Amino acid sequence: MNGLFRRVAAEFVGTAFLVTAVVGSGVMASRLSPDDAGLQLLQNSLATGAALVALIVALQPVSASFNPVVTLVERGLGMIDSRTAAGLIGGQVLGGLAGTVAANLMFGLDAVAFSTHQRAGVPLWLGEVIATVGLLLVIFGTVRSGRADRVAFAVGGYITAAYWFTSSTSFANPAVTIARTVTDTFAGIAPSSAPAFILAQLLGGAIGYVLVRFLYPTLAIPAVIAADRKVLS
Repeated sequence: MNGLFRRVAAEFVGTAFLVTAVVGSGVMASRLSPDDAGLQLLQNSLATGAALVALIVALQPVSASFNPVVTLVERGLGMIDSRTAAGLIGGQVLGGLAGTVAANLMFGLDAVAFSTHQRAGVPLWLGEVIATVGLLLVIFGTVRSGRADRVAFAVGGYITAAYWFTSSTSFANPAVTIARTVTDTFAGIAPSSAPAFILAQLLGGAIGYVLVRFLYPTLAIPAVIAADRKVLS
């Protein structure tokens, strides 16, 4: 129980800081560069990617998925059990909401303000599918090929790039999507747009799972899993 509690706490804290970085940098970008949407996106993407690297490096010894789709794929691959997956996802969703509230308050905004930023349409949903598939390939391709120590840099680099090459600016994360519904800022997404984004992310997760199983049929680093279990026991 103590090990699971620490993992859930790590997911809560990590997702909270990640969303704070996403929302906070979006607000800062809007205020510093109000007339340049491209520069705003650049500032937002760089801050998000850098925060991801730092958070994964810091929390990976405990738990650093920060994403329900990643956790579901871990469950599908047999890396965690259903009880652990449920706890981690709960921590991620609550942490994301806490991160949005913190970012809103830091910038003098209402703690909760539902977004009016509509993000809908087949091109955006396809962007979310592609963004999520790519994220899973980056994460599990790195880990399952024995290079888990590099996953933070791979993920940070991928998300920074995916902000630019996907039409949706790469949410690729149901917990982050839910969290971004309660900020009416640059990074927000209208609550009515969120369900379709999440469905697209889950579809991307299913495709990514199949690709990971096909491309990396065996886990190259059983010792890493054993070490993680020892740390968390």
